[in-house]
Amino acid sequence: MENETIHTCVDCGTQNCKFKDRTYPDFCLTTALTDEDRQWALERYDEVNNRQIMIASAEVEYEGYCQWTRVQEIMEFARKINAKRIGIANCIGLINEARIFAKILRANDFEVYSVICKVEGKAKSSMGIPAECENIGPAMCNPIMQARLLNKAQTDLNVVIGLCVGHDSLFYKYSDAYVTTLVTKDRVTGNNPAAALYTANSYYKKKFFQNGKKE
Repeated sequence: MENETIHTCVDCGTQNCKFKDRTYPDFCLTTALTDEDRQWALERYDEVNNRQIMIASAEVEYEGYCQWTRVQEIMEFARKINAKRIGIANCIGLINEARIFAKILRANDFEVYSVICKVEGKAKSSMGIPAECENIGPAMCNPIMQARLLNKAQTDLNVVIGLCVGHDSLFYKYSDAYVTTLVTKDRVTGNNPAAALYTANSYYKKKFFQNGKKE
C-alpha cells in the first residue's frame, strides 16, 4: 500500500496567509503552528543581524518591485546592510559573468574578492570521487575552500554565481557571511532552471514519467 500524500503549502489553493481575510484548508501549516514554533522563529530574528537582514530585504523588494534587476537588488541590499566587501563564489564556467558582475560592483564603489570553484586544483579522484567523473574535467570543485578563503578575506556579503547543485549547499553551510545567489547554473537551459518548470506541461512533460508510470 502506497503511503498517503502529506499535504503542505504546495497543495494549498488559497494562499490566504498573505491576505487579511484569512480562511485556511484543514492541512494548513499556519493554523497548525505551535506557540513554541512561533517563539523559536521570533527569537531567531533577534540573533546577530537577522532582523536587519529582514528589514533590508523587505525594503529592497518594495522599492525596486518589478523595476530593479537582481544585480541592482544585490547592490541596494548590500548598501542597506553596510556591506562594503563583496565576495564572489563562482563556477569556472561562469567566469565571464563573474568578471562583469565584479566590474559593476567596483563601478559602484564596492570592494570585490572572488574565489573560483576550482581553487587549489585538487584532483577529483584524490577525494574518493569516481575516476570517470574526471572525464569532464580532472579538478574537483572546492566550495568549502571557497568559503574559507572568503571568510579569511572577511567579506561582508557573499554572492554565488553558478555553483553546481550540492556544491552550493556546502558553500552556504561554511560561509561566515550571509549569502545570496545571482546565477543558478543550468547547462541545458542557459542558466534558466525555471524553464523546466514553465515547460512542464509541454516540452518537459516527459519528466512526469518514470519507469513508465505517471507520478
